[in-house]
Amino acid sequence: MTRTSKISGFYKLSPQERLKAVSGFSGLSEEEASCISATGALSLDAADRMVENLIGIMEVPMGVAVNFLINGRDYLIPMAIEEPSVIAAASNAAKMAREGGGFETSSTGPLMIGQIQAVGIADPNGARMNILGKRDEIIRRANEVDPVLVKFGGGAKDVEVRVIDTPGEKMVITHLIVDCRDAMGANAVNTMAETIAPYIEELTGGRVYLRIISNFADKRLMRARAVFTKEAIGGEEVVDGILAAYHFAAGDPYRAATHNKGIMNGVTAAVLATGNDTRAIEAGAHVYASRSGTYRPLSAYEKNAGGDLVATIEMPMAVGLVGGATKTNPIARAAVKILGVRTATEMGEVFAALGLAQNFAAMRALATEGIQRGHMGLHSRNVAIQAGAAGDMVDRIAAIMVSEKKVRADRAKELLDEMTGKRK
Repeated sequence: MTRTSKISGFYKLSPQERLKAVSGFSGLSEEEASCISATGALSLDAADRMVENLIGIMEVPMGVAVNFLINGRDYLIPMAIEEPSVIAAASNAAKMAREGGGFETSSTGPLMIGQIQAVGIADPNGARMNILGKRDEIIRRANEVDPVLVKFGGGAKDVEVRVIDTPGEKMVITHLIVDCRDAMGANAVNTMAETIAPYIEELTGGRVYLRIISNFADKRLMRARAVFTKEAIGGEEVVDGILAAYHFAAGDPYRAATHNKGIMNGVTAAVLATGNDTRAIEAGAHVYASRSGTYRPLSAYEKNAGGDLVATIEMPMAVGLVGGATKTNPIARAAVKILGVRTATEMGEVFAALGLAQNFAAMRALATEGIQRGHMGLHSRNVAIQAGAAGDMVDRIAAIMVSEKKVRADRAKELLDEMTGKRK
């Protein structure tokens, strides 16, 4: 029988029935299928209501970064990530930051942008003026659809209008600025944008197509700063090495991409652990890094008058405490409780501090011993496990591979065979 991915009514099946169909198509063994269908705190029934065509649950390790002192308050930060050394590196960086007083954070507030695209307009600049002239009415109409958000101090706050050149024609883009309070804001902003779209057509004589939130959240910026004393991080030579690494990233987008990836190692892990939208955060971060026309680092490093390293970061952070998986996933709810934040803005500021810590840890490793030593020390255990090691053999094999600088699957298998007497 010819295999086909065209499965009529697949979405109507139960998760178990879908998994059975997928197993038949892909040749999954019973053991492989049971791994996919295994559940923990998040049940299949709950997960089936979160996404479409569910067949199981993908587990990701969740750890906790320690030592964080932010604005004079201690935090434990849950992180969901599969990459070795990330959590340890963040925790170590936070410990060093404490010597200089920890992290200080600030933000611009929870403002998001809803975009309404109008086309087919004969006088786009005149239409722009018409829209701006009706600012108060637009805000009133938008806020009518979400009185609860308005009650808590949020809602539509302003209107901006841009005339943009495109390969097709000039378009009039209305930005509805919305204070989302403790929500990420997608649902509220999209609903408001859709509500005022017909009014925009009236004002411009054009036709509205897209009306949707922008993930370039440049009005929802989070900032963090830390002073790493030269004594805490290894001396003046280390400070200078980190500065040289930063200057490299500031002048070269190839390096800047990896520099910012280190930041997102921390940020994305915490965003995922708390049930927030990792894709939105990553999209916003990378476009913000490109806002000058050249891709640049999200963080910056300087030396103060005392010779200490001053690290800063500024990036968009559209995270929420209400709605989405943050409320429906019990693990995400527990992670938020561990984090102990009271507002979405506080959460975003904590995540910015985490990103800065993660970035500093990578920079320091690169400027001193190199990134591989610490990373491979932890990665070696995964390699040993993949080779079939268990119990104390995992650490024994890992230690040998690190000492030999041969962290490879074939070497792990050789060592395992030697220890278990399979090789003569």
